[in-house]
Amino acid sequence: MNIIITGGAGFLGSELLKNLLEQYPSIETIKVVDRVKLSENVITSHKIESIVADITVQQEVDNIIDENTTHVFHLAAIVSSHAEENFELGMLVNLKATQLLLERCRHVNPNIRFVFSSSLAVFGGELPDKIDYMTAMQPSSSYGTQKAICELLVNDYARKSFVDAVSVRLPTICIRPGVPNKAASSFVSGMIREPLKQEQSNCPVDVDLPLWVSSPNTVIKNIIHASQMDTKTLEGFRTVNLPGLQTSPKEMIASLVNIAGESCLDFISYEKDDNVERIVSSWPKSMNNDKELALGFIKDSDFNAILNTYINTTNE
Repeated sequence: MNIIITGGAGFLGSELLKNLLEQYPSIETIKVVDRVKLSENVITSHKIESIVADITVQQEVDNIIDENTTHVFHLAAIVSSHAEENFELGMLVNLKATQLLLERCRHVNPNIRFVFSSSLAVFGGELPDKIDYMTAMQPSSSYGTQKAICELLVNDYARKSFVDAVSVRLPTICIRPGVPNKAASSFVSGMIREPLKQEQSNCPVDVDLPLWVSSPNTVIKNIIHASQMDTKTLEGFRTVNLPGLQTSPKEMIASLVNIAGESCLDFISYEKDDNVERIVSSWPKSMNNDKELALGFIKDSDFNAILNTYINTTNE
């Protein structure tokens, strides 16, 4: 296996890297591609090559993917609120880079398994209480539009056997370690992570707003499963709604208090941000994942389990 991870220097990419190395001794090389160099403490194997590159430039993409490449995990993206603020940058990174990567795979090795990281943001408008496998995309943000276009490209390249590709729509991932980013959903992790560190955080949406979430560990396992599954079972449409669970800020904060104590409440504020709420409230609140679960994808049991895992991992 010769693997490429775009956006690999970020949290999700680093976790994917670690899990791949643990699970597949047959890996020969993993190229971790990002705008910054991979942290030295993450380079734990001679199989890892950290590549600083701009994947919106054709020549740089051509230098990364070759005929020996077997898997591409395309995680690189300009996240939701950032893409809304900077339309041109979002189109460049979220759309053009995906096109360049697909084209390069097409020309060097159509058998490459290409896993594209998509998002709940492809949905919007008047959604049913629970969406299913074939609910139509109607994005309410530039980020969602860019991801939706890329899903269609991925599907068409796969249909024409240009590349063995699949798109996975990620739930909101929580609890992410580290610091807040420019994603509209950043607060979902922040309102739990920061109080645990006795730092201030804000919940910018209605506390009863339903959220569709998954733990980082479960998302990583599902992304890897997408890289190994028999894509013929997807019956022509190469997009998967990764399983999640429904919660809300109120339920998450209640779990936090129950596990970590009422003092955590002192570090949470509730100042509304209409722009954030508009974006996040347009996303699905629940999904029917029967099809995905039958295909071997997995889900978390409940939010208490997610929180306990995060606390135990952080304290290791």
